[in-house]
Amino acid sequence: MAGIVCPVVRRFPTLSSKACYLWAAAAGAPSATRHAAFICTRAALDAYSQAVVGVVDKVGDAVVAINVPPHQPVAGAPASGGGGSGSGVIIAPDGYVLTNAHVVGESDVMTATLTDGQILRGRTAGRDVATDLALVQLEGSGLPYASLGDSEKLLVGQLVVAIGNPFGFQSTVSAGVVSAIGRSLRAKNQRLIEGIIQTDVALNPGNSGGPLVDTSGAVVGINTAIISGAQNLSFSVPANTAQWVVSELLAHGHVRRSYLGLSCEMLAVSRAFQRQYAFDKPHAVVARQVLHGSPAHRAGVQPNDKLLFIGNEPVGSTDEIHKLLPRPGTAIKLHILRPPAPPKRQGTLHELSLMTAEHPSTAK
Repeated sequence: MAGIVCPVVRRFPTLSSKACYLWAAAAGAPSATRHAAFICTRAALDAYSQAVVGVVDKVGDAVVAINVPPHQPVAGAPASGGGGSGSGVIIAPDGYVLTNAHVVGESDVMTATLTDGQILRGRTAGRDVATDLALVQLEGSGLPYASLGDSEKLLVGQLVVAIGNPFGFQSTVSAGVVSAIGRSLRAKNQRLIEGIIQTDVALNPGNSGGPLVDTSGAVVGINTAIISGAQNLSFSVPANTAQWVVSELLAHGHVRRSYLGLSCEMLAVSRAFQRQYAFDKPHAVVARQVLHGSPAHRAGVQPNDKLLFIGNEPVGSTDEIHKLLPRPGTAIKLHILRPPAPPKRQGTLHELSLMTAEHPSTAK
C-alpha cells in the first residue's frame, strides 16, 4: 500500500488530500481509486497527528500545574481568598517557570505539580502586570524544560499546540492554527500589550500561563486570555515579549519602563494640519500638565505643546508613546508644536533632546 500513488492527486495535484477523497467518492470513481484517495487522506491525518504527538513528547514534561494558596495575612488567621490555579512552562533546568501574572496574583509562594506527580515549592521571582507575565523559581534542578522560540517568524495558518491544565485536568493538549498576529489587548493596568497572537486553539480557565508551541517544539507564546462566550478565540503573549520580560525580571526583579511625565489629551487634527506637518495620524497628543523634574520637564516640554514625533515616528495616542519609548537611559528626540503667543496665529516647531528615565512606580 505504501507504493500506491493517489490517482486523483496525480490528475489534480493542487487538491488537498481530504478534497481528493471527497471528489473521488462524489464522482463515483472506481473502488481502487477511492481506496487510494482514502490512503492519501489517512497519510495527511497521520502527519498531522505525528506533528502534535511530537510536540507533546518534546515539551509536555516541561508544563506544570501551578497552585496558589489562599492569602493568609496573619499567622493562624482564616484564609481570606486570593488562591487560584493555572499553568506554567519550565524554561530552564534550574526551575524557572514562565506563567501569567494573573495566575500568581500577589502571592509570593505557590506549588507546581509536574507530569510525573512530583510537587515542588516555588516563589515568585518577578511579575509584570503590563504584559501579564510572571517568573516563578521552583526548588529543584535538572528539570525538563522548553525553549522560547522566535514569535516573529509565526505565520497565519501555522499549526500550533497548547498544553495546560483546564479546569484542573492536567496535561491537556489542544491544537489549532494561528488565526491572526499583531493583535492588541489591554492589561489589568490598562497598558496595551502589543503583538498578541490569536489562535483557534481551545483554551479554558486553567490554561492560563501554559505554552503555545510550534511544530518544532519551540514555545512561541504564553496563553493568557479567551473571550467569554466566544468560540475559537484565544490569545497568547508572544515569546519575543516573554524573552524581554524574563531578562528584565532576572536582571532587575521588575521590568524597567521609560516615561515622559506628562498628563495628556488627544485632539483630532484636520487634513490641512496633517499635510502641513507631514503628520499622518488622525489625532495629536497634547500635553496638559508636565510633571516637575520629569524627563519631559527637563527636556523643555511645556503645557499645551503638541507631541508630534518621537524620533521619526508620529505619535497619535498615549499607547503609541508607551510603544515608542526606548529603555531608560536612552537619548531621543521629541518633535513638538508649541502654540503661538499672541498676536501670532501659527505655532512653532521645536526639536527637544530628552534622556529617558525609569518610571518611579517601577523603580526600586
